[in-house]
Amino acid sequence: MLIQEELSVQEKLEILSDAAKYDVACTSSGTDRKGKAGALGNTTKAGICHSFSADGRCISLLKILFTNQCVYDCKYCINRCSNDVPRTAFTPEEVCQLTIQFYRRNYIEGLFLSSGILHSPDYTMDLIYQTLKKLREEYHFHGYIHVKAIPGADPVLIEKTGFLADRMSINLELPTADGLKKLAPGKSRSKILTPMKQIQTGITANRYELMEYKKAPTFVPAGQSTQMIVGATPENDFQMMMVAEALYQKYDLKRVFYSAFVPVNQDSSLPSLPGGPPLLREHRLYQADWLMRFYGFQAGELLSESRPNFNVLLDPKCDWALRHLELFPIEINTADYFSLLRIPGVGVKSAKRIIAARKNGPLDFCALKKIGVVLKRAVYFITCSGRTMYPVKIEEDYISAHLIGDEQKKVWDIGNHLTYRQLSLFDDMNVPVLAGNGGA
Repeated sequence: MLIQEELSVQEKLEILSDAAKYDVACTSSGTDRKGKAGALGNTTKAGICHSFSADGRCISLLKILFTNQCVYDCKYCINRCSNDVPRTAFTPEEVCQLTIQFYRRNYIEGLFLSSGILHSPDYTMDLIYQTLKKLREEYHFHGYIHVKAIPGADPVLIEKTGFLADRMSINLELPTADGLKKLAPGKSRSKILTPMKQIQTGITANRYELMEYKKAPTFVPAGQSTQMIVGATPENDFQMMMVAEALYQKYDLKRVFYSAFVPVNQDSSLPSLPGGPPLLREHRLYQADWLMRFYGFQAGELLSESRPNFNVLLDPKCDWALRHLELFPIEINTADYFSLLRIPGVGVKSAKRIIAARKNGPLDFCALKKIGVVLKRAVYFITCSGRTMYPVKIEEDYISAHLIGDEQKKVWDIGNHLTYRQLSLFDDMNVPVLAGNGGA
Protein backbone atom coordinates (compact mmCIF):
# COMPACT_ATOMS: atom_id res chain seq x y z
CA MET A 1 0.00 0.00 0.00
CA LEU A 2 1.26 3.48 -0.85
CA ILE A 3 2.14 5.98 1.87
CA GLN A 4 -0.63 8.52 2.49
CA GLU A 5 1.24 11.80 2.24
CA GLU A 6 -1.81 14.02 2.73
CA LEU A 7 -2.23 13.08 6.38
CA SER A 8 -1.76 15.69 9.09
CA VAL A 9 0.99 15.28 11.67
CA GLN A 10 -1.67 14.45 14.25
CA GLU A 11 -3.03 11.64 12.07
CA LYS A 12 0.50 10.35 11.44
CA LEU A 13 1.19 10.41 15.17
CA GLU A 14 -1.91 8.36 15.91
CA ILE A 15 -0.93 5.73 13.33
CA LEU A 16 2.80 5.58 14.06
CA SER A 17 2.59 5.64 17.86
CA ASP A 18 0.04 2.81 17.76
CA ALA A 19 2.25 0.88 15.32
CA ALA A 20 5.16 1.06 17.78
CA LYS A 21 3.33 -0.53 20.72
CA TYR A 22 4.62 -4.08 20.21
CA ASP A 23 8.26 -3.03 20.42
CA VAL A 24 9.05 -3.33 24.12
CA ALA A 25 12.83 -2.96 23.83
CA CYS A 26 13.01 0.43 25.50
CA THR A 27 13.11 1.35 29.16
CA SER A 28 15.73 3.22 31.14
CA SER A 29 18.35 5.46 29.68
CA GLY A 30 21.24 3.91 31.57
CA THR A 31 23.33 7.02 31.08
CA ASP A 32 23.97 10.39 32.70
CA ARG A 33 24.26 13.62 30.78
CA LYS A 34 23.86 17.03 32.41
CA GLY A 35 21.95 19.86 30.85
CA LYS A 36 24.03 22.67 29.44
CA ALA A 37 23.59 26.26 28.37
CA GLY A 38 22.03 26.65 24.94
CA ALA A 39 20.72 23.04 24.85
CA LEU A 40 17.40 21.42 25.70
CA GLY A 41 17.07 18.42 28.00
CA ASN A 42 19.25 16.07 29.97
CA THR A 43 19.21 12.38 30.81
CA THR A 44 19.85 10.40 33.99
CA LYS A 45 20.35 6.79 34.99
CA ALA A 46 17.15 6.95 36.98
CA GLY A 47 15.29 5.85 33.85
CA ILE A 48 12.94 6.97 31.17
CA CYS A 49 9.31 5.89 31.03
CA HIS A 50 7.21 5.77 27.96
CA SER A 51 3.63 6.96 28.00
CA PHE A 52 0.85 8.11 30.32
CA SER A 53 -0.51 5.54 32.75
CA ALA A 54 -4.23 5.19 33.30
CA ASP A 55 -3.96 6.82 36.75
CA GLY A 56 -2.40 9.94 35.23
CA ARG A 57 1.27 9.44 36.09
CA CYS A 58 3.61 10.95 33.49
CA ILE A 59 5.63 8.31 31.66
CA SER A 60 7.77 10.35 29.43
CA LEU A 61 9.23 8.86 26.29
CA LEU A 62 7.80 9.67 22.89
CA LYS A 63 7.66 6.21 21.29
CA ILE A 64 6.98 6.20 17.56
CA LEU A 65 7.87 4.57 14.27
CA PHE A 66 9.41 6.75 11.60
CA THR A 67 7.24 4.81 9.14
CA ASN A 68 5.01 1.74 9.23
CA GLN A 69 5.73 1.05 5.57
CA CYS A 70 7.91 -2.06 5.26
CA VAL A 71 9.44 -4.12 2.48
CA TYR A 72 9.41 -7.24 4.68
CA ASP A 73 6.52 -9.65 5.13
CA CYS A 74 7.14 -10.96 8.67
CA LYS A 75 4.09 -13.07 9.43
CA TYR A 76 3.72 -11.92 13.05
CA CYS A 77 3.98 -8.17 12.32
CA ILE A 78 1.01 -5.84 11.89
CA ASN A 79 3.12 -3.69 9.56
CA ARG A 80 4.08 -6.49 7.15
CA CYS A 81 3.91 -5.48 3.51
CA SER A 82 1.00 -7.83 2.70
CA ASN A 83 -1.32 -6.23 5.29
CA ASP A 84 -3.89 -3.72 4.13
CA VAL A 85 -3.35 -1.02 6.75
CA PRO A 86 -2.99 2.77 6.46
CA ARG A 87 0.64 3.59 5.67
CA THR A 88 2.39 6.81 6.48
CA ALA A 89 5.79 8.25 7.36
CA PHE A 90 7.15 11.22 9.20
CA THR A 91 9.73 13.55 7.77
CA PRO A 92 12.86 14.26 9.85
CA GLU A 93 11.53 17.76 10.48
CA GLU A 94 8.20 16.44 11.77
CA VAL A 95 9.90 14.08 14.25
CA CYS A 96 12.04 16.97 15.50
CA GLN A 97 9.07 19.29 15.88
CA LEU A 98 7.06 16.67 17.75
CA THR A 99 9.93 15.87 20.10
CA ILE A 100 10.67 19.49 20.91
CA GLN A 101 7.03 20.51 21.34
CA PHE A 102 6.29 17.56 23.59
CA TYR A 103 9.47 18.19 25.58
CA ARG A 104 8.74 21.91 26.06
CA ARG A 105 5.31 21.03 27.44
CA ASN A 106 6.96 18.61 29.89
CA TYR A 107 5.13 15.65 28.34
CA ILE A 108 8.33 13.73 27.58
CA GLU A 109 11.98 13.46 28.51
CA GLY A 110 13.21 11.71 25.40
CA LEU A 111 12.53 9.88 22.17
CA PHE A 112 12.28 6.22 21.17
CA LEU A 113 12.43 6.01 17.38
CA SER A 114 11.96 2.75 15.52
CA SER A 115 10.89 2.16 11.93
CA GLY A 116 9.70 -0.18 9.27
CA ILE A 117 11.93 -0.54 6.24
CA LEU A 118 11.09 2.14 3.69
CA HIS A 119 12.50 1.25 0.23
CA SER A 120 15.72 -0.24 1.63
CA PRO A 121 17.73 -0.54 4.87
CA ASP A 122 20.18 2.17 3.72
CA TYR A 123 17.40 4.59 2.78
CA THR A 124 15.65 4.10 6.13
CA MET A 125 18.84 4.30 8.21
CA ASP A 126 19.82 7.52 6.45
CA LEU A 127 16.44 9.09 7.28
CA ILE A 128 16.88 8.12 10.93
CA TYR A 129 20.42 9.54 10.93
CA GLN A 130 19.24 12.82 9.35
CA THR A 131 16.51 13.06 12.02
CA LEU A 132 18.94 12.63 14.92
CA LYS A 133 21.48 14.98 13.33
CA LYS A 134 18.85 17.68 12.94
CA LEU A 135 17.51 17.12 16.47
CA ARG A 136 20.95 17.31 18.08
CA GLU A 137 22.62 20.01 15.97
CA GLU A 138 19.80 22.29 14.79
CA TYR A 139 17.36 21.93 17.69
CA HIS A 140 20.12 21.39 20.29
CA PHE A 141 18.12 18.60 21.94
CA HIS A 142 20.25 17.17 24.74
CA GLY A 143 17.76 14.61 26.07
CA TYR A 144 17.68 10.85 25.80
CA ILE A 145 17.33 9.19 22.38
CA HIS A 146 16.91 5.48 21.81
CA VAL A 147 16.96 4.51 18.15
CA LYS A 148 16.78 1.31 16.14
CA ALA A 149 19.72 0.26 14.01
CA ILE A 150 18.41 -1.18 10.76
CA PRO A 151 19.85 -4.64 9.90
CA GLY A 152 21.48 -4.62 6.48
CA ALA A 153 22.20 -0.88 6.52
CA ASP A 154 25.60 0.55 5.62
CA PRO A 155 27.92 0.30 8.67
CA VAL A 156 28.96 3.93 8.11
CA LEU A 157 25.37 5.07 8.63
CA ILE A 158 25.04 2.97 11.79
CA GLU A 159 28.29 4.40 13.14
CA LYS A 160 27.29 8.01 12.45
CA THR A 161 23.91 7.43 14.11
CA GLY A 162 25.60 5.83 17.11
CA PHE A 163 27.46 9.06 17.87
CA LEU A 164 24.10 10.86 18.11
CA ALA A 165 22.04 8.29 20.05
CA ASP A 166 22.14 7.29 23.71
CA ARG A 167 21.04 3.73 23.13
CA MET A 168 20.63 1.61 20.02
CA SER A 169 18.78 -1.67 19.65
CA ILE A 170 18.43 -4.34 17.00
CA ASN A 171 15.62 -6.80 17.56
CA LEU A 172 16.62 -10.44 17.27
CA GLU A 173 12.86 -11.06 16.87
CA LEU A 174 12.98 -14.87 17.17
CA PRO A 175 15.50 -16.94 19.11
CA THR A 176 16.58 -19.32 16.33
CA ALA A 177 17.53 -19.10 12.67
CA ASP A 178 14.82 -21.65 11.85
CA GLY A 179 12.20 -19.43 13.47
CA LEU A 180 13.32 -16.44 11.43
CA LYS A 181 13.30 -18.47 8.23
CA LYS A 182 9.75 -19.62 8.92
CA LEU A 183 8.13 -16.38 10.07
CA ALA A 184 10.45 -13.61 8.83
CA PRO A 185 11.80 -14.84 5.48
CA GLY A 186 13.29 -11.46 4.55
CA LYS A 187 15.50 -11.39 7.64
CA SER A 188 18.46 -13.52 8.66
CA ARG A 189 20.47 -14.11 11.79
CA SER A 190 23.66 -12.78 10.17
CA LYS A 191 21.97 -9.53 9.08
CA ILE A 192 20.86 -8.93 12.66
CA LEU A 193 24.04 -9.98 14.45
CA THR A 194 26.45 -8.10 12.16
CA PRO A 195 25.36 -4.58 13.21
CA MET A 196 24.98 -5.81 16.79
CA LYS A 197 28.66 -6.79 16.76
CA GLN A 198 29.58 -3.49 15.11
CA ILE A 199 27.87 -1.53 17.88
CA GLN A 200 29.53 -3.61 20.59
CA THR A 201 32.96 -3.10 19.00
CA GLY A 202 32.29 0.61 18.64
CA ILE A 203 31.25 0.96 22.28
CA THR A 204 34.40 -0.82 23.46
CA ALA A 205 36.69 1.27 21.25
CA ASN A 206 34.96 4.46 22.34
CA ARG A 207 35.39 3.52 25.98
CA TYR A 208 39.17 3.40 25.56
CA GLU A 209 39.14 6.59 23.52
CA LEU A 210 37.28 8.42 26.29
CA MET A 211 39.85 7.24 28.83
CA GLU A 212 42.55 8.97 26.78
CA TYR A 213 40.58 11.93 25.46
CA LYS A 214 37.92 13.08 27.92
CA LYS A 215 36.16 15.29 25.37
CA ALA A 216 35.90 12.67 22.63
CA PRO A 217 32.34 12.15 21.28
CA THR A 218 30.49 9.29 22.93
CA PHE A 219 29.26 6.28 20.95
CA VAL A 220 25.98 4.72 22.17
CA PRO A 221 26.81 5.55 25.83
CA ALA A 222 23.78 3.70 27.21
CA GLY A 223 24.64 0.50 25.33
CA GLN A 224 22.44 -1.67 23.16
CA SER A 225 19.45 -3.93 23.71
CA THR A 226 17.34 -6.41 21.77
CA GLN A 227 13.95 -8.10 21.86
CA MET A 228 12.72 -11.67 21.38
CA ILE A 229 9.11 -12.67 20.75
CA VAL A 230 7.86 -15.31 23.18
CA GLY A 231 5.55 -18.05 21.91
CA ALA A 232 5.44 -17.38 18.17
CA THR A 233 7.76 -20.31 17.50
CA PRO A 234 8.16 -23.61 19.40
CA GLU A 235 11.43 -22.89 21.26
CA ASN A 236 11.28 -23.73 24.95
CA ASP A 237 12.37 -21.52 27.86
CA PHE A 238 15.76 -23.20 28.11
CA GLN A 239 16.55 -22.40 24.47
CA MET A 240 15.49 -18.78 24.94
CA MET A 241 17.59 -18.34 28.07
CA MET A 242 20.63 -19.91 26.40
CA VAL A 243 20.26 -17.44 23.51
CA ALA A 244 19.91 -14.53 25.94
CA GLU A 245 22.97 -15.66 27.90
CA ALA A 246 25.02 -15.89 24.70
CA LEU A 247 23.92 -12.40 23.68
CA TYR A 248 24.99 -10.95 27.03
CA GLN A 249 28.36 -12.68 26.85
CA LYS A 250 29.21 -12.14 23.17
CA TYR A 251 27.61 -8.76 22.48
CA ASP A 252 27.70 -7.08 25.90
CA LEU A 253 23.99 -6.20 25.73
CA LYS A 254 22.41 -4.07 28.43
CA ARG A 255 19.02 -5.77 28.18
CA VAL A 256 17.23 -8.55 26.42
CA PHE A 257 13.51 -7.83 26.29
CA TYR A 258 10.85 -10.51 26.00
CA SER A 259 7.55 -9.80 24.27
CA ALA A 260 4.65 -12.25 24.59
CA PHE A 261 3.35 -13.08 21.12
CA VAL A 262 0.14 -11.22 20.32
CA PRO A 263 -1.73 -12.62 17.29
CA VAL A 264 -2.48 -9.57 15.16
CA ASN A 265 -2.54 -11.42 11.81
CA GLN A 266 -4.36 -14.45 10.48
CA ASP A 267 -1.75 -16.89 9.17
CA SER A 268 -1.50 -20.68 9.20
CA SER A 269 2.16 -20.44 10.22
CA LEU A 270 1.28 -18.67 13.46
CA PRO A 271 0.25 -20.52 16.62
CA SER A 272 -3.27 -20.36 17.97
CA LEU A 273 -3.42 -19.03 21.51
CA PRO A 274 -6.72 -20.10 23.12
CA GLY A 275 -5.47 -18.82 26.47
CA GLY A 276 -4.31 -15.47 25.08
CA PRO A 277 -0.74 -14.09 24.94
CA PRO A 278 1.73 -16.07 27.09
CA LEU A 279 2.10 -13.32 29.70
CA LEU A 280 3.11 -15.62 32.56
CA ARG A 281 5.82 -17.19 30.43
CA GLU A 282 7.10 -13.72 29.53
CA HIS A 283 7.11 -12.84 33.24
CA ARG A 284 9.13 -15.93 34.16
CA LEU A 285 11.68 -15.17 31.43
CA TYR A 286 12.13 -11.65 32.80
CA GLN A 287 12.60 -13.03 36.32
CA ALA A 288 15.21 -15.51 35.09
CA ASP A 289 16.92 -12.83 33.02
CA TRP A 290 17.22 -10.71 36.16
CA LEU A 291 18.81 -13.64 37.99
CA MET A 292 21.42 -14.00 35.23
CA ARG A 293 22.24 -10.29 35.09
CA PHE A 294 22.36 -9.44 38.79
CA TYR A 295 22.42 -12.62 40.87
CA GLY A 296 25.18 -14.64 39.25
CA PHE A 297 22.98 -17.43 37.91
CA GLN A 298 23.66 -19.21 34.63
CA ALA A 299 20.96 -20.43 32.26
CA GLY A 300 22.11 -24.03 32.78
CA GLU A 301 21.47 -23.74 36.52
CA LEU A 302 17.89 -22.58 36.09
CA LEU A 303 16.83 -24.98 33.32
CA SER A 304 18.16 -27.94 31.37
CA GLU A 305 17.29 -30.07 28.36
CA SER A 306 15.50 -32.49 30.67
CA ARG A 307 13.70 -29.62 32.44
CA PRO A 308 13.26 -27.09 29.61
CA ASN A 309 10.47 -24.83 30.91
CA PHE A 310 9.93 -22.72 34.01
CA ASN A 311 7.56 -23.73 36.78
CA VAL A 312 4.28 -21.87 36.30
CA LEU A 313 3.57 -21.87 40.04
CA LEU A 314 6.93 -20.70 41.40
CA ASP A 315 9.36 -17.96 40.42
CA PRO A 316 12.68 -19.28 39.02
CA LYS A 317 14.71 -18.48 42.14
CA CYS A 318 12.36 -20.33 44.51
CA ASP A 319 12.13 -23.20 42.05
CA TRP A 320 15.93 -23.43 41.89
CA ALA A 321 16.22 -23.34 45.69
CA LEU A 322 13.70 -26.16 46.09
CA ARG A 323 15.74 -28.30 43.71
CA HIS A 324 18.91 -27.60 45.72
CA LEU A 325 17.78 -27.98 49.31
CA GLU A 326 21.14 -29.59 50.10
CA LEU A 327 22.59 -26.03 50.07
CA PHE A 328 20.15 -24.78 52.71
CA PRO A 329 19.61 -23.42 55.29
CA ILE A 330 22.16 -20.63 54.88
CA GLU A 331 23.45 -18.87 57.99
CA ILE A 332 22.82 -15.16 57.52
CA ASN A 333 25.62 -14.03 59.84
CA THR A 334 28.43 -15.90 58.08
CA ALA A 335 27.38 -16.43 54.44
CA ASP A 336 29.29 -14.59 51.72
CA TYR A 337 27.60 -12.13 49.38
CA PHE A 338 27.08 -14.58 46.51
CA SER A 339 25.53 -17.18 48.82
CA LEU A 340 23.15 -14.54 50.17
CA LEU A 341 22.02 -13.74 46.63
CA ARG A 342 20.89 -17.35 46.21
CA ILE A 343 18.36 -17.09 49.04
CA PRO A 344 14.74 -16.53 47.92
CA GLY A 345 13.54 -13.24 49.36
CA VAL A 346 17.02 -11.68 49.46
CA GLY A 347 17.76 -9.14 46.75
CA VAL A 348 20.91 -7.32 45.69
CA LYS A 349 20.25 -4.35 47.99
CA SER A 350 19.30 -6.45 51.00
CA ALA A 351 22.36 -8.71 50.52
CA LYS A 352 24.63 -5.66 50.57
CA ARG A 353 22.83 -4.30 53.63
CA ILE A 354 23.28 -7.62 55.44
CA ILE A 355 27.03 -7.58 54.75
CA ALA A 356 27.29 -4.01 56.06
CA ALA A 357 24.95 -4.40 59.07
CA ARG A 358 26.48 -7.56 60.52
CA LYS A 359 29.81 -5.76 61.02
CA ASN A 360 28.12 -4.20 64.05
CA GLY A 361 26.96 -7.52 65.48
CA PRO A 362 24.88 -10.60 64.66
CA LEU A 363 21.56 -10.08 62.89
CA ASP A 364 18.20 -11.52 63.94
CA PHE A 365 14.98 -11.93 61.96
CA CYS A 366 13.63 -8.57 63.12
CA ALA A 367 16.74 -6.87 61.74
CA LEU A 368 16.39 -8.75 58.45
CA LYS A 369 12.83 -7.50 58.04
CA LYS A 370 13.97 -3.90 58.58
CA ILE A 371 16.78 -4.42 56.05
CA GLY A 372 14.22 -5.42 53.41
CA VAL A 373 14.44 -9.22 53.30
CA VAL A 374 11.12 -10.81 52.25
CA LEU A 375 10.82 -13.19 55.18
CA LYS A 376 7.70 -14.96 53.91
CA ARG A 377 10.01 -16.55 51.31
CA ALA A 378 13.41 -16.42 52.99
CA VAL A 379 12.34 -17.99 56.29
CA TYR A 380 12.43 -21.51 54.83
CA PHE A 381 16.03 -21.15 53.65
CA ILE A 382 17.92 -19.28 56.39
CA THR A 383 19.07 -19.35 59.98
CA CYS A 384 20.13 -16.50 62.26
CA SER A 385 22.82 -17.54 64.74
CA GLY A 386 21.96 -21.16 64.01
CA ARG A 387 18.21 -20.84 64.58
CA THR A 388 15.21 -20.73 62.26
CA MET A 389 12.49 -18.14 62.81
CA TYR A 390 10.10 -20.93 63.78
CA PRO A 391 10.17 -24.70 63.27
CA VAL A 392 10.31 -25.49 59.54
CA LYS A 393 10.93 -28.66 57.58
CA ILE A 394 13.64 -28.50 54.94
CA GLU A 395 11.50 -30.60 52.63
CA GLU A 396 10.40 -29.76 49.09
CA ASP A 397 6.69 -30.60 49.55
CA TYR A 398 6.42 -28.66 52.81
CA ILE A 399 8.13 -25.51 51.52
CA SER A 400 6.49 -25.51 48.09
CA ALA A 401 3.02 -25.83 49.65
CA HIS A 402 3.65 -22.61 51.60
CA LEU A 403 5.30 -20.70 48.73
CA ILE A 404 2.76 -21.59 46.05
CA GLY A 405 -0.09 -19.93 47.95
CA ASP A 406 1.38 -16.44 47.47
CA GLU A 407 2.65 -17.20 43.98
CA GLN A 408 -0.78 -18.31 42.71
CA LYS A 409 -2.16 -14.84 43.39
CA LYS A 410 0.67 -13.34 41.32
CA VAL A 411 -0.08 -15.80 38.53
CA TRP A 412 -3.72 -14.71 38.51
CA ASP A 413 -2.75 -11.03 38.48
CA ILE A 414 -0.41 -11.55 35.50
CA GLY A 415 -2.93 -13.57 33.53
CA ASN A 416 -5.72 -11.04 34.09
CA HIS A 417 -3.78 -7.82 33.66
CA LEU A 418 -4.11 -6.09 30.30
CA THR A 419 -0.50 -5.23 29.43
CA TYR A 420 -0.72 -4.72 25.68
CA ARG A 421 -2.84 -1.62 25.51
CA GLN A 422 -0.77 1.24 24.12
CA LEU A 423 -1.77 4.12 26.35
CA SER A 424 -2.57 7.19 24.33
CA LEU A 425 -0.48 10.28 24.69
CA PHE A 426 -3.74 12.24 24.72
CA ASP A 427 -6.79 10.25 25.81
CA ASP A 428 -5.82 9.27 29.34
CA MET A 429 -4.79 12.77 30.33
CA ASN A 430 -7.23 14.82 28.23
CA VAL A 431 -4.18 16.63 26.87
CA PRO A 432 -5.08 19.05 24.07
CA VAL A 433 -3.55 18.21 20.71
CA LEU A 434 -0.62 20.38 19.73
CA ALA A 435 -1.16 22.85 16.95
CA GLY A 436 1.06 24.92 14.76
CA ASN A 437 3.96 24.38 12.36
CA GLY A 438 4.83 20.66 12.38
CA GLY A 439 2.81 20.09 15.58
CA ALA A 440 0.26 17.43 16.26
